[in-house]
Amino acid sequence: MRDQGRLWVGGAWTAPSDGGTIEVVSPHTEQVVARVAAAGPEDVDRAVDVAREAFEDGPWPRLEPAERAAVIRAAAHRYGLLREDIAQTVTAQMGAPITFARSGHTDLPWAMMRSLADVAEGYQWEESSRGLHGEDLILRHEPLGVVAAIIPWNMPMLVAVSRLVPALLAGCPVILKPSPRTPLDAYLLAEALDQAGLPPGLVSVLPAGPETGEYLVSHLGVDKVFFTGSSESCWKVAAISGAADKQISLGLGGRSAAIVLDDADPAAVAAGIKTAGLMNNGQIRIAQTRILLPRSRYAHHLDALASMVGGLAVGDPAEPSTDIGPLATRRQQQRVHDHIERALRRGARALVGGTGLPSGIDRGWYVRPTLLADTDPGFRPSHEQAFGPVLTVIPYDDEEEAVRLAEDAHDGLSGSVWTPDIDRGLALARRVHSDTFGINQAHSMHPDHLISTTRDANGIGSCLTTRSITITPA
Repeated sequence: MRDQGRLWVGGAWTAPSDGGTIEVVSPHTEQVVARVAAAGPEDVDRAVDVAREAFEDGPWPRLEPAERAAVIRAAAHRYGLLREDIAQTVTAQMGAPITFARSGHTDLPWAMMRSLADVAEGYQWEESSRGLHGEDLILRHEPLGVVAAIIPWNMPMLVAVSRLVPALLAGCPVILKPSPRTPLDAYLLAEALDQAGLPPGLVSVLPAGPETGEYLVSHLGVDKVFFTGSSESCWKVAAISGAADKQISLGLGGRSAAIVLDDADPAAVAAGIKTAGLMNNGQIRIAQTRILLPRSRYAHHLDALASMVGGLAVGDPAEPSTDIGPLATRRQQQRVHDHIERALRRGARALVGGTGLPSGIDRGWYVRPTLLADTDPGFRPSHEQAFGPVLTVIPYDDEEEAVRLAEDAHDGLSGSVWTPDIDRGLALARRVHSDTFGINQAHSMHPDHLISTTRDANGIGSCLTTRSITITPA
């Protein structure tokens, strides 16, 4: 049991305004594993006040970019010493298998911190040019202001690092609102930053529910909002932020597809889809849960996928041998069961899995790993992401139809094609619109690639404002 009865406000532990608490429940045991202070509107006001003071009068926005990058590198060093604690914390909070908690939840954010520092050091913070009439022009890229970042429960550390670190490198204070389901790792990140010598006022951590989140994004003292969540929640936050005239960057849900070509090896595809579609128990926006199979080899691939899904080890996420742990919340467990039931009612077949708890498990928010076939391509469950360990297979007749089916989801964040013919794979990859794309793999997990694909929308540049200075000699 961990108890944290105070909030981290601007670099100092502070009592919450109303004494409220949040219980963090293990999705494996259904027992409370931590209690943390819950932030309310008054706590948001305090955090915004100290952030504005740090932005308007503090040293951080006025440091040379290389100096800010040096602090982030020092924080990355401190973070590296906390990696196992972070991984175990994530597993305890939301049920990610410990092997993925160590890699995707912990090591990848660690690498991103260092890569982002490299980006900051190489960023063109000031540009010079000549005007139409011979005057000198200077474009300065300067800190935008106070940033609010609302973090989801499914990849809390990765999203926190990819929002907070670019903002800090740009010179902006940040108010981090982690999900009430997964607040603990954010405090470990704040600890690493504090130990690295980050000046006061620059980072606050305010665990809270949606009401406090809405208050934060509407606050007049906040200049920029990052939000990651479902499409419906994103549009609501966009409306609130737009009404308050703020800049906003959104991360929406995804419904990504893996296209299997007719020359691909079924066993190799099944092994790759284990990662591409089921990493983090399927609770990741880039999961490729729609598997498009060539009708000419449909049965062969179904057999291989069924063998893979049926052989997954389901159980305690703290065990290194576990492939699939519990879903993060009871509500998410029910949503996935509802998704499976809707598909079955419309005639889909569960080749493996289905509703109910996995064999040998009598508690925890588990879902049986499920492979659905014979789904109606026009029916919503064949397009939507279950956000759990559920794969849906859809047959296609030719590559034109495969591309059309992949594009039908409209908001695929990732994608892949599986073929031994790399040239053929590249040609198809250029036709599918997605943020990342893999050939014979899920997608690139290299931090430099992830940073590049989000540089403008979510990176350092999104936390900067550009000021034009024109110089005419007297």
